[in-house]
Amino acid sequence: MASERPLVLIAGATGRTGRSIVNGLLASGNFRVAALVRPESISKPATETIRRIGVEIRLGDINDSVEKLTEALAGVDVFISTVVGWLIDEQKGIIRAAKAAGVKRVIPCDFATPGKKGVRGYHDQYCITMSSDDLLGVARAHRNLRFGSSSRSWGVPYTFIDVGWWMQISLPLPERSQSPMKEQSYTIYGDGNNRMLVTNLNHIGTYVARIIADPRTLNHAVIIWEDEPTQLETREIGERVSGEGDALKAKRIYVSADALKQKLADAKAAKDPNDLSAKVTVVVAEYMLSIHILEENSLKNAKRLGYLDVQELYPDMPKHTLEEFAKEFYAQDEPGNTYE
Repeated sequence: MASERPLVLIAGATGRTGRSIVNGLLASGNFRVAALVRPESISKPATETIRRIGVEIRLGDINDSVEKLTEALAGVDVFISTVVGWLIDEQKGIIRAAKAAGVKRVIPCDFATPGKKGVRGYHDQYCITMSSDDLLGVARAHRNLRFGSSSRSWGVPYTFIDVGWWMQISLPLPERSQSPMKEQSYTIYGDGNNRMLVTNLNHIGTYVARIIADPRTLNHAVIIWEDEPTQLETREIGERVSGEGDALKAKRIYVSADALKQKLADAKAAKDPNDLSAKVTVVVAEYMLSIHILEENSLKNAKRLGYLDVQELYPDMPKHTLEEFAKEFYAQDEPGNTYE
């Protein structure tokens, strides 16, 4: 019976990652899906869209009291957080509520690239938030981001899921694009030869549906990935598949490791602590340093940190390459939309 299928509640269900997960769970046919929606968003088109495809809408905000959130989590088997980045620090209350409600598995907001402490402040904020919470213990922040095997120190059963870098923001944008991120898409950091894990955003939910139904992933971290090109290879694929080879190759911008580190230092030294532009520059520079200079977003590094490999877990799932995705990418009227 449908009512016997596990109920998954998603916070951030109308965002890009959230919607991919909603689609993947519904397509699997193995779950009932609900979305935690703020009262002020109940009438928004995005909310109505997911309601129409069969998602139950539950009113609530992750900043509500633990008591109120516990009510919103009634009957939920799996809770998945895909909240926007600046709300990462606000997850503690809903994780406490998940424990109180008897949720069987929590997926805190991550869905990014693997890496160790001390490189990305934004990432460390997430780690500190999770590790300082009495429900989640100290495994993530104080064991070099290796993940404990017992949920007793975490209070709730959990799975961390990272997805590498989106394919949608890995290729050079064509000349016709009006995206303000065109220059960023032409940039190559260091020598461009370090490998990076990439995943099609639209496939994340298909993998998540397998991961949350798998007892092997409970109290572990899993890395989702579909291809592992170098940055130079992403540029070469884009230049070839777009049909704009020479034009796009001429637009390549090379930034050395030293220049990237200097840009990061300058942004951190900005006098105004509320300068949004400087904050964004810091976040982007730290991620570029992690991915392209330190090669943290690699399968080798993810395994070193203790992640389970999604391709080893599910060898039956179709394999997708960045080159295959590139054909779809350059067929769009505006391939830069995902940047927005």
